[in-house]
Amino acid sequence: MSKRTWLAAGISAAIWNLCAICPAQDSANWAAWRGPNGNGSAAADCQPPLKWSATENIKWKTEIPGRGHSTPILWGEQLFLLTAVPKGGAAPAEEAAPAPRGEGERGQGGGGRGGRGGRGGGGAPQSEYTFAVLCVDANTGKIKWQTEVNEQKPHEGHHQTNTFASCSAVTDGQHVFASFGSFGIACLTLDGKLVWKKDLGDMRTRNSFGEGASPALWGDTLVVPWDHEGDSALYALDAKSGEVKWKVDREEPTIWATPLITEFKGRVQVIASGSNRVRSYDLKDGKLIWECQALGPNPIPTPMRLGDTVICASGYRSYHLAAIPLDGEGDVTERVVWKRNDSAPYVSTPVMYEETLYVTKSQDPLLTIVNAKTGETLMEPQRLPSLNNLYASPLAANGRIYFSSRNGTTVVLKHGNEAEVLATNELGEGLDASPIAVGKRLFLRGEKHLFCVEQ
Repeated sequence: MSKRTWLAAGISAAIWNLCAICPAQDSANWAAWRGPNGNGSAAADCQPPLKWSATENIKWKTEIPGRGHSTPILWGEQLFLLTAVPKGGAAPAEEAAPAPRGEGERGQGGGGRGGRGGRGGGGAPQSEYTFAVLCVDANTGKIKWQTEVNEQKPHEGHHQTNTFASCSAVTDGQHVFASFGSFGIACLTLDGKLVWKKDLGDMRTRNSFGEGASPALWGDTLVVPWDHEGDSALYALDAKSGEVKWKVDREEPTIWATPLITEFKGRVQVIASGSNRVRSYDLKDGKLIWECQALGPNPIPTPMRLGDTVICASGYRSYHLAAIPLDGEGDVTERVVWKRNDSAPYVSTPVMYEETLYVTKSQDPLLTIVNAKTGETLMEPQRLPSLNNLYASPLAANGRIYFSSRNGTTVVLKHGNEAEVLATNELGEGLDASPIAVGKRLFLRGEKHLFCVEQ
């Protein structure tokens, strides 16, 4: 190997080592789907707009090819998001049509944009899809690049309200990591060049509901959840090469929860929700640290940390919200700090702001406000006006809480112990991806467009 090659390798290694932190902790960016604090709250100096409409305070609006519900992430002036584009450019009939009846969201406020319904998943499409990562200029809305990760015909369908690109990307400021699940996991440079991609096989999701758990990144380790109706597992990939560092088998059915990675007393824990158990693994080798029976079936919300605890939730058919101690070993079920069974979201993740939890019920805009430290009720359940089903997770910024709904409406509340509505904003396009905010800008991914809202 030449001296020049050795030098290049050394510089590359140094860059990776400089990024040996959790990317979500960078307050100047929105590097992972739940933001710089890992709980849906923006940086302290963030001041997004209070009011907008389809025409008011829209800095730019960009049509996104294909379909995807991945929440955008932002680094510097670059937004990154995922999409799945059917060959021919139009959504095939099997994806656009209502899904067949089956066990699903009955009585949970699920289904189409106007109300309940939408149970079960559809059959495998007959068309091929292009699975791509997009980079959008945050200033202009121009698509800077679009990199294809894979092109294939999906082996199964998805719930009529899901997509083939519902996982969010994550970045360390040097690379973008994107998971399409069964359709490939990839690492790209910030200018769209493919560094590596990995195929972990095909997932078989419950009732063909489709996939949606995003990867999590810490330093040079990318953690990929792989819970499905087959052999469930948690993978740790080398972020530099895509090679498997370790794999842990899990006794879990399909779930859609993104793991939380956090450091506690010198040890980095990977906390993964599950229908059977919430489990913590050592990031170094995947060994089990603790486990807790705390949730119900089909957990989707991402765990979030508060001090010495991690707060987990699930809201399918039963409601579970619990604060679990991080200092445990083995089974910590009896050591839960607090728990509630009256309300929890199904699809979205609660937002935590200044030790206050804003918790909706199932997919309904029925809000309870909870003291995140003690679990005590700060506000009894109250229905938020103008909203219907909630898939997007709420955002907290500048003393406000933003709730976006599948009907395209975002209601903004004043942070506090009551639901004081400050603004009701109609965008005119359904919102399933979660809103993000950096500086004075708010970014909203709708069904067809990406919006930048700035006053």
